[in-house]
Amino acid sequence: MHAPKETLPSDIASIEAAGEQWYPLVLARELEDAILHMRTNELDIGMWLIKTRGDAAAVLANDELMHTHQHHWFVRETLGLLRRTFSRLDVSSRSLFALVDEGSCFAGSFLELALACDRIYHLALPDSPKTAPTITLGKLNFGCYPMATEETRLERRFYHEKGPLDALRAVIGQALDADKAHELGLNTSNPDDIDWQDEVRIAIEERVAMSPDALTGMEANLRFNGKENMVTRVFGRLTAWQNWIFQRPNAVGEKGALKVYGKGDKAAFDWHRV
Repeated sequence: MHAPKETLPSDIASIEAAGEQWYPLVLARELEDAILHMRTNELDIGMWLIKTRGDAAAVLANDELMHTHQHHWFVRETLGLLRRTFSRLDVSSRSLFALVDEGSCFAGSFLELALACDRIYHLALPDSPKTAPTITLGKLNFGCYPMATEETRLERRFYHEKGPLDALRAVIGQALDADKAHELGLNTSNPDDIDWQDEVRIAIEERVAMSPDALTGMEANLRFNGKENMVTRVFGRLTAWQNWIFQRPNAVGEKGALKVYGKGDKAAFDWHRV
């Protein structure tokens, strides 16, 4: 995902003049197209690696404009499309890893991409603090992009605990390096530049070696771990996924994991994600 490279509108009049070419609307439209294309046409690609590039300040400036004018009809509808598009990541049966490396701009709205992922790997550069990749919380992360469960991704991540969420609100707008983000619980792992390549490689290889059916069930349960509603019943209820997983050929087929368990043979998986 690329941050805006050109000068963005600074008021409602210029937003309306940009029309369908306004950057946030283009972003939502193209991201949704990419997600739906990958889900429909690339069934054997079970892992998506989410990266960002560009100027985080540009992302935050555009977020501030949207937050200020969020009740204007055009801005409101664009925020709604972004919300629905980010939600498509939550309900995609794929493993999602965010890689916060050099040149990243996971800030504000772009941070939602990382928060929707199963894991966030954040590069630490202790010897080069000025070039170390950072993540930045914005106002829009605290209510403008709720999940289908009607909770923010931060609320879901921290189980609605007041202490951690208050600590996050206190650092809105601050660029957080890997160690500070890890201290606040905003990333999964913060390897330094010596270990980065190996840790990311091992994590990816480990994930793609597992049964895609089992991963779909596990990921759905972890993504929808908050309050119970119809969405969690459909996407995140453990018993439903168990019944589905253990009846699939990847579990009980001739070369399924349960059939070859204890025999010294390797399971043969159908890698298509459904």
